[in-house]
Amino acid sequence: MKVSAVIITFNEEANIGRCIKSLAFADEIIVVDSGSRDNTVKIATALKTKIFTRGWQGFSRQKNFAIGKAKNEWVLSLDADEEVSRELADEIAGIVISPYEGYLMPRRAFFLGSWINHCGWYPDLQLRLFRKNSGRFDESRQVHESVLLNGKAGTLKNDLFHYSYENLGQYFSTLNRYTELAAISMKERGRRGRLGDILFNPPYTFIRMYLFRLGFLDGLPGLFVCLLSSFYNFIKYAKLWELTRKK
Repeated sequence: MKVSAVIITFNEEANIGRCIKSLAFADEIIVVDSGSRDNTVKIATALKTKIFTRGWQGFSRQKNFAIGKAKNEWVLSLDADEEVSRELADEIAGIVISPYEGYLMPRRAFFLGSWINHCGWYPDLQLRLFRKNSGRFDESRQVHESVLLNGKAGTLKNDLFHYSYENLGQYFSTLNRYTELAAISMKERGRRGRLGDILFNPPYTFIRMYLFRLGFLDGLPGLFVCLLSSFYNFIKYAKLWELTRKK
């Protein structure tokens, strides 16, 4: 089957080359850039991709715009900090006739210099490969967007790699933006900031990830993943309370 790979970017010069090079099997590679001020576009152009520039409209809308530019029946949607493993590339290239409208694939995160194998972060199945006319990203979600698929999905065996954060500074630089978007999404769905969520969700998140999902087996990086996820939820619910409280 012919595959169009689509990627959205903004200041991704550290990642975009690795991402594009992992897509050698694709019949077409499309990059939709949101006005990068670094060398993202230069690198992508040198690697012979199709470049489109579009002002930022939100994660899902940017990705749906990229899907609309694809010429092939099948679309593989990636973030710039992701990489298709050689095994996954071979698996996708080996699909000739598909009984499905899309495919889930396991995603493995590289966090603070280590691969995270537990914490609920793996296998982290992601629907990224789908027929162009059967899948679209849910535009009602501000962050952690997902594909709405019209039809059945199969599951691939091999990993998609995610190079999430090299250091804690990178994590905290995005924390404020992501928690704000998450709180806005919850408010739009009718959620309100409740004391119970603020008090109990963060410690429950840590216990679930560190103990029940074996985060302790990932050493210190696993501990940081669980603690930071707990903190993320605290900030998210606190911002939701702030958005929905009576003035």
